[in-house]
Amino acid sequence: MRAEQLTDPVCLHAEGPVYSPRWRGVRWVDMLAGDILELLPDGSIDRAHVGDVAAVLRARVGGGLIIAVRRGLAITDDDSLHSPVHALPELWSDENLRMNEGGCDPSGAFYAGSVTYDHTPGAAELWRVGPDLRPQRVLGDVTVSNGLEWSPDGGLAYYVDSVTHRIDVFDWDAVAGFTDRRAFVTIETEAEPDGITVDADGGIWVALHGGSSVRRYTSDGRLDEVIEVPVRQVTAVTFAGPALDQLVITTSRKGLGAQAEPLAGALFAVMPGVHGRAAKEFAA
Repeated sequence: MRAEQLTDPVCLHAEGPVYSPRWRGVRWVDMLAGDILELLPDGSIDRAHVGDVAAVLRARVGGGLIIAVRRGLAITDDDSLHSPVHALPELWSDENLRMNEGGCDPSGAFYAGSVTYDHTPGAAELWRVGPDLRPQRVLGDVTVSNGLEWSPDGGLAYYVDSVTHRIDVFDWDAVAGFTDRRAFVTIETEAEPDGITVDADGGIWVALHGGSSVRRYTSDGRLDEVIEVPVRQVTAVTFAGPALDQLVITTSRKGLGAQAEPLAGALFAVMPGVHGRAAKEFAA
């Protein structure tokens, strides 16, 4: 299958697509511009600036958003893209470290991982925040914390530290958290795994940064689908739409300079023939 273009190349580094039926359409971030975008039903785009960095967002159960910003988290209180943003206390002061990808676990806690601007090996972390808004460091010795998603039954968590060229899997429960980390899939190309999502059948979809594609792996680690994307830097994926049957794909032109493909930074989509699952909302 081949992904079709949904938007113009409106982002430098598009990431973190996510869908909620409360919104007008899928939302995603232009990460290093600090913007959140929303695709409207008529094909136009709404855009809001939230800070120096907008790394990942999720809906809150009671309305509003939780957003990973440059050095921590922020919340809004209603579903409008332009709702005032309330920053929580910063988690670090290191100017070289910023937030990156994340998501919500089956209990509704929010996670966001970090990365240094120079990709210092082992300098990044994965953070958790629950409904009490108290942050907790849950994983260290990470270089590029990226995709994070759970199996349909909630018993497994899939995680990407991109420089490892692997998707790892943990056993997971709400009390013990992440345990028994092991390799799930190794990407045997120069491309790096980036954002991931898990469909209703337990298939794991991964964006290949530098690989011009999205791959689907079955729950036993077998490659069974490849979506071709007409740009190299494919960053993240999600299922969107009322039936959760549209796979939405973000892309980047960051670092490409004069070699950038004309469509890099656009949003793409495909109807893959399977359905996704509703994105978990932050339980606060």
